[in-house]
Amino acid sequence: MNNKLYGSLIFELSHPGRRAYSLPRNEFGDYKVPADECRKHDAELPECDEMTVVRHYTNHSENNFGVDNGFYPLGSCTMKYNPCINEEIAMHRDFANLHPLQPADTVKGAEQVYDDLQKCLSELTGMSKFTLNPCAGAHGELTGLMIIRSYFESKGDKKRVKVIVPDSAHGTNPASAAVCGMEIVEVKSKADGRVDVDHLKTLLGDDIAAMMMTNPNTLGLFEYDIPEITQLIHDCGGLMYYDGANLNPMLGACRPGDMGFDVMHVNLHKTFSTPHGGGGPGSGPVGVRAGLEQFLPVNNSAADKDFAISVNPYHGNFAVELRALTYILTLGRENIKMVGPLATLNANYIKECLKDDYELPIEGLCKHEFVFNGLKDKSTGVTTMDVAKRLLDYGYHAPTIYFPLLFHEAMMIEPTENESKETIDGFIDVMHKIAQEAKNEPQTVKEAPHNTPIKRVDDVLAAKEPHVSNCTLNCL
Repeated sequence: MNNKLYGSLIFELSHPGRRAYSLPRNEFGDYKVPADECRKHDAELPECDEMTVVRHYTNHSENNFGVDNGFYPLGSCTMKYNPCINEEIAMHRDFANLHPLQPADTVKGAEQVYDDLQKCLSELTGMSKFTLNPCAGAHGELTGLMIIRSYFESKGDKKRVKVIVPDSAHGTNPASAAVCGMEIVEVKSKADGRVDVDHLKTLLGDDIAAMMMTNPNTLGLFEYDIPEITQLIHDCGGLMYYDGANLNPMLGACRPGDMGFDVMHVNLHKTFSTPHGGGGPGSGPVGVRAGLEQFLPVNNSAADKDFAISVNPYHGNFAVELRALTYILTLGRENIKMVGPLATLNANYIKECLKDDYELPIEGLCKHEFVFNGLKDKSTGVTTMDVAKRLLDYGYHAPTIYFPLLFHEAMMIEPTENESKETIDGFIDVMHKIAQEAKNEPQTVKEAPHNTPIKRVDDVLAAKEPHVSNCTLNCL
């Protein structure tokens, strides 16, 4: 491999006069462009031959890491397997060429997709009805909280402005509540990582609008006290909100609606297989129990409905919805019941195999994910960050680290249901090897990665002084 081609910017490979294209002969005549629309200077674009361009971008594409070529230790949160048939359906010309403003009688098929998906989600979660309008999980949270606020406004109850959030919650929970204009009240966790019901009781009152919960929580632990918690919140007049980010292990096991939740969102891109690494795309449908359907957002304006809300003029991210429905229909009623149990089995297998080398702060059965608190042997000085960087040398994507904030050296691991035992065993072997390296040659781990195009960067400096390019374009 030509190292110059591999490690250079396309501008650095430029040579005046080189061309990678040939335009056909002009058969349409010449037309003068108005002076005020012309550039003052020629655009500074790279000049390269075709093979240089092809090799440059092909080499860089091979640096991409995806679920199609490697294992993600944090599966459905970061990159769950997305079967190719999902992409074929999403790119089908009869769907891809639709326009959101074309006449309604020309999009009956798309409307059927929308209706079928919301019915599937309702059945899978125990909710009465869904809206697919929200374009992301956090957008869904905000929508759900707006529904709750509208519900209380419809009752003339303006005193309920507080939302209870566990200290183990996703950061978007308190953020969404704040954006919605509500006050956040934090409930503490017990030593076993679950909600402290006794502390919760001290927070209840007639000013509580809702409690937001993720079940299983961000430690991968099932909240056994959900029946008591939902009863307490309902008895004080509040509603229960389910953060659907961790819905994956629940498929085929239990449904939020049956647990007593009133409103919830689903991350289609996590549980139902749309690739979303790098921040998108996403979709956050919101479901409600019976009796709250009238508060779901409408597609144009809220003017025709008392207390209705509007969060999106269209039907959300339609291609994501297509992928989700394809995924659900491909698995079918019986096979989709295997998703949760298999994800749980894989997570517990990894946890039990690695807990002698990595500190497990909370023992016991986990669901789809679990959290280590760094290496068990702290004397090596090797941190969770070091372990994550060393994983890159062995061809694995790093897991989420330093979250949740309950543990100083948190390392969250979450395999999905479709990883084979051989793949998981390979990951376990590498994690054991890194633990041994930390004891015998800690500097090797501390200086990792060694085999990547870019070595370890100064994360703090990169955040404070980002230099995303050393080339400037004078295009005006």
